[in-house]
Amino acid sequence: MVVVSARRVALLGGGFSTDEDGLLDDWLLKHARSPRPRVCFVPTASGDAPAYIDQFLSAFKPRNCEPSVLSLFRRELDDEALRTFLLSQDVVYVGGGNTANLLAVWRAHGVDRLLRDAYSSGTLLCGISAGANCWAEGSHTDSFGPLTCLQDGLGLLPGSVCPHYDREPGRRTSYQEAVVTGMLSAGWAVEDGVGALFTDGRLEVAVARTPEARLYLVQADEDHEVIERPLSCRLLNERE
Repeated sequence: MVVVSARRVALLGGGFSTDEDGLLDDWLLKHARSPRPRVCFVPTASGDAPAYIDQFLSAFKPRNCEPSVLSLFRRELDDEALRTFLLSQDVVYVGGGNTANLLAVWRAHGVDRLLRDAYSSGTLLCGISAGANCWAEGSHTDSFGPLTCLQDGLGLLPGSVCPHYDREPGRRTSYQEAVVTGMLSAGWAVEDGVGALFTDGRLEVAVARTPEARLYLVQADEDHEVIERPLSCRLLNERE
């Protein structure tokens, strides 16, 4: 009998790098396939910033998990060891930074292919900002300075992603324009404070740290007008 693993991606509008309450990270760990999951932080988008790595380790070492870090700017593992390491993880947690640079570095090291294999084998892939953008077919990003469209990504999640939908000036209108004009396909706009879990490309559950935080599905109608549909989010501090 062939056992098919659930293929899951989580988009995070927060976590250890922005929130003091730890609600989103605690929620995330509950969806790992192991009660004491191996959690690998991938800080490529920040250039493997040491302070970011320290922040992750400080947040996850006290939790019931086995945290580790994959550094590619000071890579130590050969190809075989890198594959073994990544495919042994229960959660791969990708940090924020520059989405375009992240994808380029991953491809140079073959990490994009390894993450596809990990996804197919049941590893939960997740991240914030650039670490959310990278899983989709395209994203809304400031990788090149001004806000723009990046028609690139691993494509594990159909459509596009826009992080920081409510907090950064110009995000909402710029992303909506990109979807309406066809520069980006319809997709998911993530406000800060939201977590969204997808299984096999379909939204399974959305949660929020605060009552006002929302996840939106942004589409264009046949008249090229924007449709912004807010989706129900379960409040974590009430039911999680």
